[in-house]
Amino acid sequence: MLKSLFGKFSKDLGIDLGTCNTRVYSRDGGIVVNEPSVVAVNVRTDKILAVGTSAKDMLGKTPSHLSITKPLTNGVISDFEVTEKMLKYFIDKVYSDSFTIISSPRIVIGVPLETTEVERKAIEDAALSAGARKVHLIENPMLAALGARMPLSDSIGTMIVDVGGGTTEIAVMSLAGVVTWRSMDIAGEEMNKNIIQYARESFNLLLGERVAERIKIRIGSAIEQEDKLEIEMRGRDLLSGLPKEIIITDSQVRDAISRSVRSIIENIKATLETTPPELVADIYERGIILTGGGALLRGLDTLISRQAAIPVRVADDPLTSVVRGAGILLDDEELLKEISLPSAKDGGII
Repeated sequence: MLKSLFGKFSKDLGIDLGTCNTRVYSRDGGIVVNEPSVVAVNVRTDKILAVGTSAKDMLGKTPSHLSITKPLTNGVISDFEVTEKMLKYFIDKVYSDSFTIISSPRIVIGVPLETTEVERKAIEDAALSAGARKVHLIENPMLAALGARMPLSDSIGTMIVDVGGGTTEIAVMSLAGVVTWRSMDIAGEEMNKNIIQYARESFNLLLGERVAERIKIRIGSAIEQEDKLEIEMRGRDLLSGLPKEIIITDSQVRDAISRSVRSIIENIKATLETTPPELVADIYERGIILTGGGALLRGLDTLISRQAAIPVRVADDPLTSVVRGAGILLDDEELLKEISLPSAKDGGII
């Protein structure tokens, strides 16, 4: 009864704990945090110096005693202590802007489809240690579908392709459950690595991660564009060791990331092949929904539609689909209980 009373005063949160970015949704404030999942640590004192955007700005520019850490790999915690501190920082940031009698929120967090029980426990424990009163873990495609305003409880097939930073998750859902799915470690970060490798092999140019990401965002595409796009690419010449700049075109970037794009499409087709025919018919009628940052790659929806012979549409604001879905669940207690994963703490639904 006391917990129920406290719950009325706490500011419940929805969290998209992504490999590249962490987003936090507050019931009364909407998306209140949208920052990189990056932490700067002083290795001499073991103290955290910066979190989020300020830490990412230090990437590739730090002295030897500072370490820039990404505590999540493919959506899964790789550094528990740093993840806990990062979560606490973001939760505290939400509460610093308002006054509440009780500051321990109920939290809905999205997790990848392929997480093990041990990995889910790590996420749950990190959130509890960061100050959560109660933690609900929900599979990311479920949240992405909710955020894209797709009906989860209907007996109609829905196909979500969530191209995130560390993983691409493909799921066919019906009746508030995942019927068939695939998860792969090829997503936005892999495309950045493709561009870095292309620059190295084609131009003997060593690029930083942030430069590669900027190139992908500015001129990256999956299909040929009507207008030629160009951007400067700056890095270190591997032969001379000196700074060097060249101009790279959208066609060259497309070549660089083509293998990753092809792998995503092949996995979509493979998922469709294992989907019950009744659900395939629904998907053909309603189309595939693209979410995640990768959905913003120019022409990706068109290329998938051509290859899979199914209509494809990009969700409104695909970057925030998962966290908006978590926010919707905060107001739907019945659906939240229905689709929550079992708690690692007590073996039941939390």
